Amino acid sequence: MLSTFPAMLPSDPIFDNPFLSFGNGFPPWDCPDLFPAVQTPPGTLDSSSGSDGPNPNQDNPSNSNSSQTSSEKNRASPVVDERKRRRMISNRESARRSRMRKQKHLENLRSQLNRLRVENRDLTNRLRLLLCYVHRLQIDNDQMRSEHVKLRQKLSEICHVMLLQPQLHQQHGHGTT
Repeated sequence: MLSTFPAMLPSDPIFDNPFLSFGNGFPPWDCPDLFPAVQTPPGTLDSSSGSDGPNPNQDNPSNSNSSQTSSEKNRASPVVDERKRRRMISNRESARRSRMRKQKHLENLRSQLNRLRVENRDLTNRLRLLLCYVHRLQIDNDQMRSEHVKLRQKLSEICHVMLLQPQLHQQHGHGTT
């Protein structure tokens, strides 16, 4: 994590920092992706007011980078302000788009919920209708089975009577002669 590193590096000529006025060693416009939340400490060049306090590099040219003049520092501040402003605008727009996507997604989910509720109600009604139809068919089937049993019984009785009729006919015919 960046917050666990010390702010100052060892005083070795290899680690000399030409941007001491920024406190962290990197001007914010050089590494906005690496240090998005870098805040300049008091007494350094501030993007909002230009200067927040005494700046050791401003009055003492021996401590500052000789190629960086006061006018370059003043020009850097508007660059930082402009980048900050553009990033803020971009972030706001991104957040607005995200909210719009979320709202659209919620509307789609509500629409889908309503559509599924209607479909569920229709399917439930169709199921009830089919269950009533099945129940009615079962009742009709039971009645037909009962009628079938009665008709088979009658047919059996008729067949029995028809088989007995020739015998009765012979008995009546011989008995009268």
